[in-house]
Amino acid sequence: MQFDRYGQLKPKDAGDRHSEEQVDFPRICPFSPLAENEDELAARHFATAVTCDPFLGRFDKAFVGHVEEGDFRSNGSSGGLLTWVAAELLRRGLVDAVAHVAETDSGSPLFRYTLSRSLEDLKAGAKSRYYPVELSDVLDKIRTTPGRYAVIGVPCFIKAVRLSCANDPMLNERIIFTLGLFCGHMKSARMAESFAWQMGTTIREVEHFDYRAKCVERPANWYRAQATLHNGDVVGRDWWHLADGDWGAGFFQNSACNFCDDVAAETADIAFGDAWAEPYAADGRGTNVAIVRSPKLLGILDNGMAARRIFLYPVDAEFVVKTQAAGFRQRREGLALRLTWLRFRLRPRKRVAAGIGGLTWRRRAIYRIRYEISAWSHRVFWFSRLLRCPQLYLAWAGIVSAFYQGFAYSRGPIGRVVDRITRSGAEAD
Repeated sequence: MQFDRYGQLKPKDAGDRHSEEQVDFPRICPFSPLAENEDELAARHFATAVTCDPFLGRFDKAFVGHVEEGDFRSNGSSGGLLTWVAAELLRRGLVDAVAHVAETDSGSPLFRYTLSRSLEDLKAGAKSRYYPVELSDVLDKIRTTPGRYAVIGVPCFIKAVRLSCANDPMLNERIIFTLGLFCGHMKSARMAESFAWQMGTTIREVEHFDYRAKCVERPANWYRAQATLHNGDVVGRDWWHLADGDWGAGFFQNSACNFCDDVAAETADIAFGDAWAEPYAADGRGTNVAIVRSPKLLGILDNGMAARRIFLYPVDAEFVVKTQAAGFRQRREGLALRLTWLRFRLRPRKRVAAGIGGLTWRRRAIYRIRYEISAWSHRVFWFSRLLRCPQLYLAWAGIVSAFYQGFAYSRGPIGRVVDRITRSGAEAD
């Protein structure tokens, strides 16, 4: 994998089409029509699951809650459960190392996959990383170093691990657990650069980058980006004060994410998300939702609850889906609409059927605007970067963001005009 000019990771040319890499690639790429889909993988790995939900996939139990023990919750973006479970696997000797994303020492790239064999190294990698990373190096290390491993990743990464294990007996033997993260979409490396511009610095001056600096006095969904510079200064800015800080607008979104239908890491042994539902969204300390598919991991959670090291409350599928409602709209009705834009021979094989359904004109416009923002943000930022003129991109981002928010949230003069035309109020994002 290598970075392109837009700050996205793309596969290198593997050369000979008949090489082993080229032959295996269609079977392990999570977006390949020749690879098993999430339903097929889950049916094989979680055949005895108690519940099979159209949004969440197969699972045994679902919870909402947080970690009470130590500083897991305060050091994490949300309730600290993902790092706590990974740490428990190390503490119990169930795995020898955990593959996860952490900061790099060089600063370029900002983050990459690494293997942690100690609690200290694992905890240092906590927090959300909205940055492109890839698995090849860490999977090579797993192949060459005997042991038992857990892998943490977003849905398409966990699916890629499952597909790789099915085609590689060594990986299948050594990767014991997969821990998933709910995902809205992936961002390019340029988002961090844009945020740095808007904090009055450049990415070259940044030593540490925190996409979600936690402040317990503020609601959990009030994101604040923060950077520590090489000279020790700390700069930060709230996402809603950033020209491209509206996540739902799709700035710097990877194009593949437009054709993904998995929000809840349906092929992972356990998956974690943010509890974006009240009263949890207002709690600045952070709260997780968790979907458990592995009996062994469920036992670990039960023991943690019994010892009061973690606090979890059982919930149903409907509650979990509610916490991720915007993501599911984008990956279900939005995906169905986007599939109608493609020529039939180029249409990917998805679990969602192409169709407009009952979408209003305004709703269709929101998905189209989001699609165009995700495509053009890469190009406009590249051109601004080439000219060394940040204001060109920032002015464009501010304009298109206002346009999107007018359609989606009825904000500003654009929102008032759209409300009159459609005779309706704001649409959900």
